[in-house]
Amino acid sequence: MVAFVNIPLKVNAAGVMPIVFAQAIMFIPAYVAQFFPESESWQGFAAQITNFTSVLYNVVFATLIIVFTYFYTAISVNPSQMADDMKKNGGFVPGVKPGRKTSEFIDDIMSKITLPGSIFLAFVAIMPAFAMMAGVNTNFAQFYGGTSLLIVVGVVLDTLQQIESHLLMRHYDGLMKSGRIKGRTAVGASA
Repeated sequence: MVAFVNIPLKVNAAGVMPIVFAQAIMFIPAYVAQFFPESESWQGFAAQITNFTSVLYNVVFATLIIVFTYFYTAISVNPSQMADDMKKNGGFVPGVKPGRKTSEFIDDIMSKITLPGSIFLAFVAIMPAFAMMAGVNTNFAQFYGGTSLLIVVGVVLDTLQQIESHLLMRHYDGLMKSGRIKGRTAVGASA
């Protein structure tokens, strides 16, 4: 009997970590400019690179996010381990030899699905700059835009997943399938 299983590959396996890394790197020019207070070129560059609405800031920030997304995904997702686990459990990818070829296949797929994920992550991160340019209040755009939305959505999804796994672990199948608590009948519910 052949059972088909999905391999859990995420479009954004890195989460918000690339934004954190990129933001840390973006502070370096301003830090270096403090050591050269007489140099107008360093001061001008630092002012341009730290302005959230400047084109230079947003292009460099988005590029760093894309690069760090690939970097963090390469560190956190191990295609060789996934291929070995599949081989040990008798799983395979149809048309791909088990072992090294499966590892290369998974790595290729991860590279392909990381690109749109990294571009989306970069867009979400620079979205507050576009909102500020469109006239939205700066504090509102920075507080409710970009990274904070990703964090809130991530926490909500993680919480829902934990609740669902807890309910399934406790055998509350009736709640998950029918919407009613198990053991409750239609007659008892209508009375």
